[in-house]
Amino acid sequence: MRVIDHLQSIKNPSVSVEIIPPKRGGSVQRLHSAIESILPFHPPFIDVTSHAAEVMWEEMKDGSFKKKVKRKSPGTFGLCAAIKYKFNLEPVPHLLCGGFTREETEDALIELNYLGIENILAIRGDKTSHRPIPQDRSTNHFAVDLVKQLHNMNEGHYIDDLIDADKTNFCIGVSCYPEKHFEAPNLEFDLLMLKQKEEAGAHYAVSQMFYDTSKFLDFVSKARAMGIKMPIIPGMKIMTSKDHLRSLPSFFHIDIPTELTERMLAAKTRSEEIQVGIDWAYRQSMELLDAGYPYLHFYIMQNTKPFLAFMEKLGKKL
Repeated sequence: MRVIDHLQSIKNPSVSVEIIPPKRGGSVQRLHSAIESILPFHPPFIDVTSHAAEVMWEEMKDGSFKKKVKRKSPGTFGLCAAIKYKFNLEPVPHLLCGGFTREETEDALIELNYLGIENILAIRGDKTSHRPIPQDRSTNHFAVDLVKQLHNMNEGHYIDDLIDADKTNFCIGVSCYPEKHFEAPNLEFDLLMLKQKEEAGAHYAVSQMFYDTSKFLDFVSKARAMGIKMPIIPGMKIMTSKDHLRSLPSFFHIDIPTELTERMLAAKTRSEEIQVGIDWAYRQSMELLDAGYPYLHFYIMQNTKPFLAFMEKLGKKL
């Protein structure tokens, strides 16, 4: 089922998740075990992150470039195939703009279409050192450009004329930021960018993590006032350590409420820290359910233990 079809037909509250593939050279078995552990909660879909290789390009004397790969996390497509056919769940691979030509993106989408994968999350991706794009190739600079390319393929329009090219049926998801994207000058500007994504063909949006539910609700209210109609899924992450008080605002440009900060700082053991995060996630979830949001999305990466404890607690209220 496409994500948008699930969102439009949902009858009971559901919780989806996002995971990351193993690092280069790592074993996928741990991740398979993690997926198996969440099967009893019937997630309607699982997002799978994607990361372009972080590279340095050294220009040679003859004008060519030599690539030096700094880090790479492969496996997104393979993991998505396993999720769909091994676990019978709907995968949502992340597709990036940076580091890829539009031709490479089209090839990737054709491959995903062959695999029967219908859901895509279109994101720009972090700015990093990508390879130079050849002059006879083009790239999607922003997520809205990638959405347009996906929409064009859904209409049967490819970069080059292909013989017997079929229309794809991708459900297109995009990201949004309740506390605004850190590069946006203000929230209103950021909402305009989200509206452009919807007008380009996006079917739904999933939010950046947040720890103040009122900020998400206010964001959605402003989005609706601007004419944005697509479903907006609240994205959350269970805080599990005092270190998150520093790292999450630094990496994701979000605020941590004073009450949560004080509770986390007062925790005396790691177990208490995890419990603080679980209790806060439960509180937010109940606030969202009470506000009429029957779908929740959690960034769990590869560590499912806090999420499983949270779901045991939430399940008693569903």
